[in-house]
Amino acid sequence: MLIQTVQNSRNGRAIALPQPLPCPPGCSGEPLIRLRKVVKRYRTPAGDFPALKGIDLDVYPGEFVGIIGRSGAGKTTLVNVLTGVDHPSEGEVWIGDVPVHSLSENRLALWRGRTLGIIYQSFYLMPSISLLHNVMLPMDVCGLYRRGQSEQRAMELLRMVELEDHAHKLPSAISGGQQQRVAIARALANDPDLLVADEPTGRLDSGTAETIFEVFSRLIEQGKTILMVTHDLSLASRVRRVIRLVDGQIAEDSNGL
Repeated sequence: MLIQTVQNSRNGRAIALPQPLPCPPGCSGEPLIRLRKVVKRYRTPAGDFPALKGIDLDVYPGEFVGIIGRSGAGKTTLVNVLTGVDHPSEGEVWIGDVPVHSLSENRLALWRGRTLGIIYQSFYLMPSISLLHNVMLPMDVCGLYRRGQSEQRAMELLRMVELEDHAHKLPSAISGGQQQRVAIARALANDPDLLVADEPTGRLDSGTAETIFEVFSRLIEQGKTILMVTHDLSLASRVRRVIRLVDGQIAEDSNGL
């Protein structure tokens, strides 16, 4: 069996990537995401609380994965560990050939900005700058585009989510659904292969949620990989793969479409 190796981000030594888990129907190539025996514990006055209990998971390029489960099941914790916002107590998290679990905070911030698109339920747009400059912000922070290029790309992304005509407005001047579309455009700013969305339709009406889902579907057609945490079972039933968490463990991993 061929064992892949990569350079360790700290000391430059070659280390082995985890071997893929059994491949789900329709997958091909190497996993984009590999989680191995991931445990996350939080300290509470009542003692340690295990939010994740030994998660093993592979996600392949081009998959649209819905993560479902009741409140407290571990969905947001899983997202935070995947994106490096939180460190696992035990186990390994790999995105591509990057050992996310072993990166320093400074390296995590740079890696996250250049590699991931993260979409939150609360949008987190900067209220005092225009929609255009909100979308430009990740590009300017990471320095992947020159100023003129970043403005042009931001306009292209706003055009993609049908908000080009609102580019110079402040976030307060548009609706919640429009703000979420701006947040998606911002998440795409540095052209990441992976988008992680935590309840992206949780504050939207059903019609607007459908619009957001259609945007995600188009991105999948363009080759993006999306992990979407959702309570909306009608949306979850339409993704290509569903991961159901119960008490910090994977209780179901099934193909949708």
